Parts: sequence; C-alpha cells; structure tokens
Amino acid sequence: MARTSNQELITRYRKKIDQSRRWREEQKYDDLWRRMIDMYRGKHYVKSSETDQLLVNIAFATINVIAPGVSVNYPKITVNARKSEQAPNAIVTEAIVNYWWRHYECQREFRRAVKDTLICGHGWVKTGYRFVEKDVEHEVADELVDSSPQSISESAQIITEDRPFVERISPFDVFVDSDCTSMSDMRWIAQRIRRPLSDVKKDKRYNSVARNDAQPSYYSRYGLDGPRGRDRPRPSAEPEDTYVEIWEYYDIDAGKMSVFCDGGDKFLVNPTDIPFSFGHPFVMIPNYEVPDYFYPMGELEAIEPLQMELNQTRTQMMNHRKRFSRKWLYKESAFDADGRSALESDEDNVMVPVISEESINSVVGPMPAVISPPEFYNQSELISGDIDRVSGVSEYQRGSLPEIRRTATEAGIIQDAANARSSDKLALIERSIAEVARRLVALAQEFMTGEAAVRVAGTGARQVWLNFDRDYLQGEFDFEVEGGSTQPVNETVRRQQAVQVVDAMAPFVNTGIIDMAKLAGYLLTYGFGIKDGASFIVPPPPPQPPAPPAPQPQMPPQGMPPQAMPPQMPPQMPPQGMPPQGMGGGLPPQLASLPPEVLMQLMQQMQGGQQAPPGMQPQM
Repeated sequence: MARTSNQELITRYRKKIDQSRRWREEQKYDDLWRRMIDMYRGKHYVKSSETDQLLVNIAFATINVIAPGVSVNYPKITVNARKSEQAPNAIVTEAIVNYWWRHYECQREFRRAVKDTLICGHGWVKTGYRFVEKDVEHEVADELVDSSPQSISESAQIITEDRPFVERISPFDVFVDSDCTSMSDMRWIAQRIRRPLSDVKKDKRYNSVARNDAQPSYYSRYGLDGPRGRDRPRPSAEPEDTYVEIWEYYDIDAGKMSVFCDGGDKFLVNPTDIPFSFGHPFVMIPNYEVPDYFYPMGELEAIEPLQMELNQTRTQMMNHRKRFSRKWLYKESAFDADGRSALESDEDNVMVPVISEESINSVVGPMPAVISPPEFYNQSELISGDIDRVSGVSEYQRGSLPEIRRTATEAGIIQDAANARSSDKLALIERSIAEVARRLVALAQEFMTGEAAVRVAGTGARQVWLNFDRDYLQGEFDFEVEGGSTQPVNETVRRQQAVQVVDAMAPFVNTGIIDMAKLAGYLLTYGFGIKDGASFIVPPPPPQPPAPPAPQPQMPPQGMPPQAMPPQMPPQMPPQGMPPQGMGGGLPPQLASLPPEVLMQLMQQMQGGQQAPPGMQPQM
C-alpha cells in the first residue's frame, strides 16, 4: 500500500474538522453554550427594549450553590500500589501528586473546568509536560599568561521548569469525531489554539518552511478596524491584532499526532507517534449524560424556559405597579382656581373650597382602577419552586429559611434527598480528579529528567522535604480521591465529629490500646483547626530500663557448711486479724486496739527501713 503524503493527510484532517464544525452548527451546540454563558452572566435579553425589563438571575445563584459544594477544597488523592513490593513508592507518589496539585495551580484550572461542566454541560482538562531551559550568562575567571586573572562571560542553560501541568481548555476550542457518542468510540480529537502570527514565525519547534508560509486566519475583535462579527472579526493591518489558528490533531486510530495551521500544505509538526503512554491528553468532565449523544446537558439548559418566564413575570409585575396610580374625577364647575390647586396639592390637611351647591359626592370621586388578581403575584414563587425542583437545589442549600416550619427530621429528609444528586455529581468530579492525577504521574514517569523536592510530611514549623527523581515514581498504582475531601467543611459539624470521636474512645482509655497523645492532637488539629496541634502535647517520659535481677545465693556442695549466713528476712505479716509473728507472742497494749489494716501499714513502713513504733521492734 502506498504511503499517504503529508498534503493528503492535512486535507483529510481538515475535512474531519469541517465535519465536526458543521455537526455543531446543525445541532446548535455552540449557540446553546453561548446562551448558557450569557444566562450565567446576566445577559438574558437578546434585544434591547424601550420599556424596562427586569431580570432575576436564578441561574447565577444555582451555579454558585453547586460549584462550591463539589470543588471548593483541595482533594485528598490516595495512591495504592498494585504490587506489594511497590508499596513504598506508592507512599512517596501520593505525597508528590498532592503537592503538585496544590503548588502547580492544578486546583485553579480544574475549578474553571468544573464551572464549564455546570454551565455548558461538559468541561475539558488537558495534561502535558513542561520542560523549559533558559540561557543565563555568568562570569568565570580566566588565567592569562602573565598570571593576571580576568573574567569572561559564558552562557549556560538552566532548567527553569521540569514538571507536568494541567490546564483548562475552552469547550469551543475542542473538536471531536462527529460520529462518536462517547469518549470510548471517538476516533480523533483536535484542539484549536490561537497564537499571534509573529510568535508562530519565531517558534523554532515548528517546521521552518511551514511557519514562514503561515498566514493570519483570525483577528482581534477589538482591533483598530472594529469588530465585524463574533467569530470572524474584520481583518486588521496591525501585527498585534493578527492571529493564526493552529490545530493540534490526535489521530486515535493511527496513534499519531500532528500540528498544522489554517492555509498551507505543510505540517508545523509532522505526524509522529503520540508520545503519551495513556493516549491523547484530554480529560472530559461530563455533567448529565444523554443516551446516544456525545455532549451532555448542563444545569442551566433545563431551567432556561423557567428563567425566561420568571423574568417576564417580574417585568409584568413591575410595569403594573408603574401603571397603577390613583386618579380622581371631579366636576370642573364646582371648583375655582384655588379649589383646584388645593385639590391637586400633595400637602396634608389642606382646605379645598367648593363653590357648587351640589352634594360633595356628586362633584368629586375616585376613578375606578383595574386590580390584578392576587394569584398573579404568586406566579413568581411558583416559578422559583419549579426551578428548585428541576435543578435539585433546595432552599436549605441556597441558605434561605422555608416559609413552612419543619421539624429537624423533615429538614434532614429533604436535605438527604437533595444530597443524592449532589453525591452523584461529586462522584463524577472525584473520578475526573483521579484520572488527571494518574496522568500527571504517568507523565513524570516518562519525561522527568532531573531531581525535584517535595514536602512529604510535617506541618507548621516541622517540615520534611524529600529530593526525588522519576525512579521514586515507578510502579503501577490505583488513584482515588478521598470521599468528600473537595466539599466545604462545616466548622460546627467538624468540631462535633471530633468531640464524638473522643467520647467514643473514652471507654478504651484505661485498656492501654489508645495513644492519648495522638488522640489529643487529632482533636486540636481536625476539630479546632490548629495547624500544629502536636506542639500543645507534652511528650511522655522515656521508659526506665528494667532493674537488674538480684544475685541468688549459691548453695554449698552437699555435706559442706555454708560459708556465710544469708541475710535475715523481715518478718512476714500475719493474716488479717492475727498478731504479727516475732512480737513476743502479742502486741503492746497501746496498739492492740488498732484495726488490722493500720497494723499492716505500720509493718510495711517498718520493712521499708523506717523507725517502728515503740513496742513493735522485731525480736530476734
């Protein structure tokens, strides 16, 4: 079979991208995503109107109730080895991936993708490896022939970045196979990247002929020539407003990746094997999946009609209040100029002269007004209730008090029902985080070149740092996210849980199986948020070494007299109620009436070497 030329490959790839673009235009996906974003930002009305238009942005409130509930905190990623001999590497890998997530802005990029997921229905996260070298000039001493040192400048390369990265990709910039229904049956995926034309021509990573032939295909919407449209702005002659649309194309079936731009018949990066062990670098975070459709639904798509109806209802209520004004009908001949002025005055307790002799009721009266039914004003609450029912966000989650008083049991049942949907969404977020963490470690296993430092243990002033290379990360691991670690923590509930743990451990304190120092540190650190709770705990004294055993007297050989008499043993205490032995057959009269336990205590003091009371000296 003849080898396909690069020009034929570019033509094929561009046709695939055009098919995906037409698919999204026919299904109106791009328009839908833009409407959802505008709804979130409060741009609900497409056309301006001369009359007032009211907007109640429930969509904004809904997204900002759900998003903090699933991704507000840093996740606790756990790493488990698949083989027993790789368990030490799993411990180090877990500390490393959690450190990367905090310090390499992974959480910020992932939260942006979560916001895309809630608004548009899906979000994209891209993983990759960043290796950056920088030329630095430094002076070195040079010994000349006359032994007079002089300094000369030399350039050296310093590695400034050698690490994996995570970045959020806009849903508008990722194009997929138009015939796929999920990530598993997708045959190709491409990312659109807009770069200034001047940067493309100077980038030495690209093919020199292809980057010199690059032509502008996108212009700034706010350039000097003014905008022409949302997607295709008017061409501009300013170099700063000129961009090139670059396509990073991954052919999943062939296992190849390439880079090309609009126009031209040459690749900026020729087709090569996908360098990642896990395939293409994109991770999709879905929201509500729709059977047999690739793109899921977002939170706002289902409540869009209700949001528009709520806006119209509140606008009608506002216009009705503006039209309602009290008017009076009066007979003009019954009032002179002073009477009409007094009648039109807004001052209180004004006297209105009437020159007519007719009855007052016949010369002035209120004009009948059309009053809207009270049910009209209840429509707003009805629509808001429908929005809460469709979105699954309860009034408790929004932080408002219900109009109907409920018992704690009823409130708990309602909250548990609302948490069922939140738990499902939280599970999607946790699985996506675990997948991203797996790819970060795989990238470091494959591309890491030098050493790096990571804090693996210690809190507060006590920090333990470890220098590691990619050998520390070798192995096969399973990645999971500790359940609920990304959710916000209620301080009151957290303290109650910590106190409950301490109360539950109270019966086991005297058994010796509980480490009280660690239990107290847990209470201070987790329950009350003290970062270095262990500093409040006094360490226990070191254990004393056991006393050496007393030497045993050696028995002489049979038939030989003993060399020395053994030391005299102290007199033993008699049973309770019996007089001590060796006391001359009885006790002194002044001690005979003492209780037996007191006598036992006196004898113990005597055996310890203390002075015995008079009359209780042991007799030999």
